[in-house]
Amino acid sequence: MNFTLRPWRREDAAAIVPYADDPLVARNLRDVFPNPYTLADAQGFLSSCIEREGRGQLCRTIVVDGKAVGSIALILGDDVYRKSAELGYWLGRPFWRQGIMTAAVKEMCALGFGTWDIVRIHAEPYARNAGSRGVLEKAGFILEGIQRKSVFKNGEFLDSCIYARLREEAER
Repeated sequence: MNFTLRPWRREDAAAIVPYADDPLVARNLRDVFPNPYTLADAQGFLSSCIEREGRGQLCRTIVVDGKAVGSIALILGDDVYRKSAELGYWLGRPFWRQGIMTAAVKEMCALGFGTWDIVRIHAEPYARNAGSRGVLEKAGFILEGIQRKSVFKNGEFLDSCIYARLREEAER
């Protein structure tokens, strides 16, 4: 399926609410991603993305048929992590398993390595999230380890994974 990545626009808020307000999307994200997800949540998120764009973060919407249907972002590390960035993403459920997110991750990594003087991009999916883990592996990320009971989500402890892609791996 064809998609594009572009910077967020304030008018994208209403479009993402139906996709973000999905318990199956929220179950694999950090608690900062609310569930239920309201228009006010979308507006606050977009304001943050727009106002801080290029200053330690690169945030993009995933657009299918002219409509925002997901999000992908890189957040630059600081202090001793200043040569690394963390990747985060989500996609509306109707668009899962169509290759969109794998391609978006590859595109976002190219943007991050091209924009910043970083050597590493990492992501931390929950171990149970086979879909997200598969996306990262198809996009060239390497599983570096599993952190046991590192996450407390919805009243249960979960394992999380550390995946990373290095600049020299991306250049091959």
